[in-house]
Amino acid sequence: MFLKLHNIYAGYEGGDVLKGIDLAVEKGTTTCIVGPNGAGKSTVLRVLSGLLKPRLGEITFDGRSIAGLTPRQILALGIVQVQQSHSLFPSMTVQENVRLGAFMLHDSALVERRLHEVEEMFPIVKTRARDKAGSLSGGQQRLVEFARCLMLDPRLILLDEPSMGLDPRTFKQVVETIKEMQSSGRTIVLVEQNARTGLSLSTNGVVLESGRVRLEGPHADILNNPEIGHLYLGGTLSKA
Repeated sequence: MFLKLHNIYAGYEGGDVLKGIDLAVEKGTTTCIVGPNGAGKSTVLRVLSGLLKPRLGEITFDGRSIAGLTPRQILALGIVQVQQSHSLFPSMTVQENVRLGAFMLHDSALVERRLHEVEEMFPIVKTRARDKAGSLSGGQQRLVEFARCLMLDPRLILLDEPSMGLDPRTFKQVVETIKEMQSSGRTIVLVEQNARTGLSLSTNGVVLESGRVRLEGPHADILNNPEIGHLYLGGTLSKA
């Protein structure tokens, strides 16, 4: 298994948010994590990216234990995250922001090749190259963040609420971008509040409730499970 979480407990000073999470991700698949607010969706991504160390449990990535590694060490393994909140440096240009995604690379020719590749995938990186990132709309910034994360040619991409706050046109662009990442064989773990959109984009789905996995399986099974509707109407999943 490409990525595996086993019995993960993690949280903050107030206590554990994740309470014994088990999760397995195969290479080249997209796994969407859904659930109500406070279920622990973004906390899973923070644990995977090294921003939060698990209190208990084990995480393996491509056969290597990564629980407890620093964010930089995890980034060096090819795990990148596009965060929910915008993370561009507004006073820097679009191209400067994208180049920052390759800060760990020391081969200038490789950096230029990667830049050309992301310009092909994201024309805004080229057309707005000299513009300050702060002058872009929220949706445009999201596309630039996607471009920046690809500068390392990542092996695992973590997307935290990529559709949040987007206008319909940019939302469509983001969906197409995720599909293009999938077609190139990327492995993606996606957290999405819009359950139907996230699951329809994915290979597999995981439903979290109160820090525990309550449902998991192929995305169609999750979408068609009547318990999902109950969950999103504010109730709890049945124990049947």
